[in-house]
Amino acid sequence: MKKITRALVSNPPNHGARIVATVLNNPALYEEWKQNLATMSGRILHMRQLLYERLLALGTPGTWTHILEHIGLFTYTGLDANHVERMKIIHHIYLASDGRINIAGITSGNVDYVAKAIDETVKALPLDGFTDPH
Repeated sequence: MKKITRALVSNPPNHGARIVATVLNNPALYEEWKQNLATMSGRILHMRQLLYERLLALGTPGTWTHILEHIGLFTYTGLDANHVERMKIIHHIYLASDGRINIAGITSGNVDYVAKAIDETVKALPLDGFTDPH
């Protein structure tokens, strides 16, 4: 059993590589893939912008420009472990204990809720002067 398990773990299926090769070697699929990437990255940028705007509109204490400056699926909010715990218990919003939030999980349907939750949390537990760690 150990040999079978080891062989499966050490040699994962090559299905993914075949899919990638198919997409990259087919001009139509490659163009579709590039359009999908542009759509997804554009949505994440838009969600960052909306969250930033909502926090400013609410007058949320702190500097929030780092939300716009970071790239990728996650951003540091500047919230500490106490803020994160409050977000989880009171607002049922889950983020990493270091305050990182998954921007891809924010939608036009929940961005107001997320911004209001951050606003309420920061006003209840003031920030100690956030410094962007990156």
